[in-house]
Amino acid sequence: MKRNYGIVALILITFFVISFLTNILGALNPSVSLSFSLSETMASFLPFSFFIAYGVMSIPAGFMVEKFGEKKMMVFAFLLALFGAVFFAYNPSFEVFLFSLFTIGTGMAILQVSINPLLRVSGGEENYAFTSVLAQLIFGVASFISPQVYSWLVANIENTDIEKSWFINSLSNMVPPNMSWVSIYWIFALASLLMIFIVFSFSFPKVELKEDEKAGSKDSYLDLFKNKLVILYFFGIFAYVGAEQGISYWMSKFLQVYHGFDYKTVGANAVGNFWGLMTIGGILGLILLKIMDSKLVLRLFTSLAILSFTAAIFGNATISLYAFQASGFFLSVMYPIIISLALNSVSKHHGSFAGILMTGIMGGAIVQLLIGLISDFTSLKTGMLFIYVTLAYIFSIGIWAKPIIKNKTISLKKNNNLN
Repeated sequence: MKRNYGIVALILITFFVISFLTNILGALNPSVSLSFSLSETMASFLPFSFFIAYGVMSIPAGFMVEKFGEKKMMVFAFLLALFGAVFFAYNPSFEVFLFSLFTIGTGMAILQVSINPLLRVSGGEENYAFTSVLAQLIFGVASFISPQVYSWLVANIENTDIEKSWFINSLSNMVPPNMSWVSIYWIFALASLLMIFIVFSFSFPKVELKEDEKAGSKDSYLDLFKNKLVILYFFGIFAYVGAEQGISYWMSKFLQVYHGFDYKTVGANAVGNFWGLMTIGGILGLILLKIMDSKLVLRLFTSLAILSFTAAIFGNATISLYAFQASGFFLSVMYPIIISLALNSVSKHHGSFAGILMTGIMGGAIVQLLIGLISDFTSLKTGMLFIYVTLAYIFSIGIWAKPIIKNKTISLKKNNNLN
């Protein structure tokens, strides 16, 4: 079919907004904990509420997209995000925040399921690898920008020594005293509202799903759950998102508690840099995957992630600050490698398998809850040691994985014709 690069641009913008709304919680953690006087366990319910939505909605969303179409589901998803953001911004309490995060997370899960097949059709199958990588790069850029926007908003709202613009004054009047961080949810509401109008303005192509992209039947899921590899790879995604969110969510608070860094500026910037370095690491990972086996790349990057995380937990203030950020670089290749190894390890029901893998994103919820519980009984540093469990499991995948199809690499060996 004719390529629709306008839709490709829309999808790339959508990836940006998904990331912008998703990866802010790490920067907000200390502020939210202070505003609502939260224990570590209670603070862990914030990412739990958001990421458990992926566990609940990933598979049902596939069926909904097939029935109602991509455009309607994208509008519905952004309506959920708009409602969640506005509802909390008007009623900033802890209980409402948990409900709003689940609502926004549900919208983001629906968007993730909706836009990937649409990207393949609109940009062309022959360009799908490139457009997918481009989408991930834009996702990373938004993750870097989001904490910077939060830091900028808080600094301008709380600074009483400067003349404020009408925009900052308006936001100041819309947030409670000593809760300037709530202003970011008004920004999220505006972004969601804008996306609803943008999506409405586009004419969507008809998406013919490949057999591998369809949500699948109940029998296909039952068949997959009988396969031990399916369960093992599900926990691979579970462990990865648990590690990614475990570091990004708790690092700002760790830097505040153990090293006295300002969480509104230094901590927020560190979270943004974590995501920025993850984007850069992803680019390097793409190059390495062309010359090295993916299992070897996974073992190498996981080993470096463990070393970096160790330096962050046990190093001095300066080492900890930069090692936390560097860990994002080393985490960068894990998700795409685990996904590719998983899908290349089964011969059928790939659409259903993808839905099961996406459900594993709930690891971002469960792992944070475990870290919070351990932290309240011991300390935050002890609680974060649980991340070693997730990284060890990811390393093990690089040992036991036996994909049917291996990633194609470029041979660096040249024929020797000297004889």
